[in-house]
Order: sequence, then C-alpha cells, then structure tokens
Amino acid sequence: MLGVPAALALALVVLPVVGLLVRTDLTRLPGLIVTPSSWHALRLSLITAALSTAACVLLGVPLAVVLARARFGGVRLLRSIVLLPLVLPPVVGGLALLYLLGRKGFLGMLITTLTGESVPFTTTAVVIAQTFVAMPFLVVSLEGALRGSGDRYEQVAATLGARPWTVFRRVTLPLLLPALGSGVVLSFARALGEFGATITFAGSLEDVTRTLPLEVYTQAEVDVDSAVALALLLIAVAVVVIAVARPRSWEGGLR
Repeated sequence: MLGVPAALALALVVLPVVGLLVRTDLTRLPGLIVTPSSWHALRLSLITAALSTAACVLLGVPLAVVLARARFGGVRLLRSIVLLPLVLPPVVGGLALLYLLGRKGFLGMLITTLTGESVPFTTTAVVIAQTFVAMPFLVVSLEGALRGSGDRYEQVAATLGARPWTVFRRVTLPLLLPALGSGVVLSFARALGEFGATITFAGSLEDVTRTLPLEVYTQAEVDVDSAVALALLLIAVAVVVIAVARPRSWEGGLR
C-alpha cells in the first residue's frame, strides 16, 4: 500500500538528477568541471560552509538547550523566531542581513564607524548568510533530542551537587551527541547549497563571495553545459558529505 507513494516520492528526488545526467555530455564533464573558477568556487564553498557550521555549533547548542529547558512564558514565540529562517525565503533573509549590517543598517553603521570596514560583499558576509539559514537545522535537531530525553538525568546530577557547568558538560552534552552529529551534517549541507541569502547579502565576486551555487548560476547565463556540470559536482559533494559524515545511528543503530 505504501509502495506507490514511496516510489513517487523517490522519483521526485531522483528523476531531476537523472535529467541533469541525461542533459550532460559525460565525455566533456571533466573538462567542464576542471576550470580555475570552478575550483575556486568549490574551495570557497567548503571553507565557508565549514566556518558557518562551526558558528552554528558554538551558537546553536546553547540556544537549543535554552529553548528545550526554558520555562518562561515567551519561549514558544522565541522558538518561532529562531526557526523563522526555515520558512523565510532566503532572498528575504539576505535583505534583512543587508539592512542590518549594511552601511546604512544600524549595526552596520556602528561596525563601519568602529573599524572602517563594511561587512556586505565580503567572505565574512558569506559565512554570516550561511549561518543564518543553516543554524535552525541544528537547533531543531538538538532541541528535539533534549525534549525527548527529558531533564531527569540533569536534575539527578544537580541534586548530587554538580555545578551547572558540570551538569552541562558531563550530562547534557553526552545526551546531545547523536543529535549533534546529524545537526552538524544538515547544517553543513544547507550551508554548502546556500544561494539566495548569499547573493543578496554578499554578492557574487569571484574568489571572494562566489561560492559553487553562485558559480552555477553565473555559468547558466553564459554556458549551460558548464552550469549543468557544476550542478552535478555540487550534488556529488553534497551526497559524499551526507553519506560519509552522517551518524550511523541514522541507519537504525550500529551494524
């Protein structure tokens, strides 16, 4: 009974990729991919995605703990705001970042006054845009794990005299490890494929802000074959990241 809708769901994911493969001249594929601009874009994508994932962990883990354990009245509203980038069009997120951190934004003006530098259209802007869209994936994974496990172990540790930081380090973090692994993979994959917020907030400057998705978009306007080849490269990198880095618990436990 479930086979037909499952097959349709699988076809919806697989057939577009097959369409790219059919459209590509596989004999020309290596030559289309191995270009200086392509490798620069891939390198920039991997570096910025790694940095944004690290930022997601540093900021998202405490945020997820607060959302899961907080008892104040506005926590549901706070959770909705945190998860807003999941449903917000990325271009809208890019505009929001631009009007916050741009030269005319209230925080951007302060940064420019203090440092003489501006954030938009820099590699830093790419990392910020990727973190903005990717962090909710990590927060969702961690908060769900924390709410599912409850807080009884933490309460026992506190009752035995453990300090809050000790409880967090010795009890909460071990409980988070499986979900943290999956959240990190999801965040990295989302950052790797980020386009809308990046092009709006950081632009498309070669060797500075032009990540691989932006390179695909740029090539699509001048050379469709090259754009398709780069799209396949991006898909291959994403598949490798998910297949290699995801926790084995996703597959139902250790084998």
